[in-house]
Amino acid sequence: MLTKETKTEIIKKFSGEHLNPGSALAQSALITERIKQISAHLKTHKKDHAGQRGLLMLVGQRRRLMNYLKRKDPEGYGKILKQLDLRK
Repeated sequence: MLTKETKTEIIKKFSGEHLNPGSALAQSALITERIKQISAHLKTHKKDHAGQRGLLMLVGQRRRLMNYLKRKDPEGYGKILKQLDLRK
């Protein structure tokens, strides 16, 4: 689970000058951090099927947010891809 300090740090980094935690950039960054944590958990707990389902749901949610960003803000989309290192 993300700590409050981690969340605020991610929001400051990705939401811009207005500190908007609801922006698509900040949301996708937060979801990416949660995906990393759940992936690390699943490496040690391979039979956690509920965790696997949650991970797949988060990946789908992030994909939908990224598709939205690609349509509405192509510059922000490219920026966040590089910063989060999602595509090679």
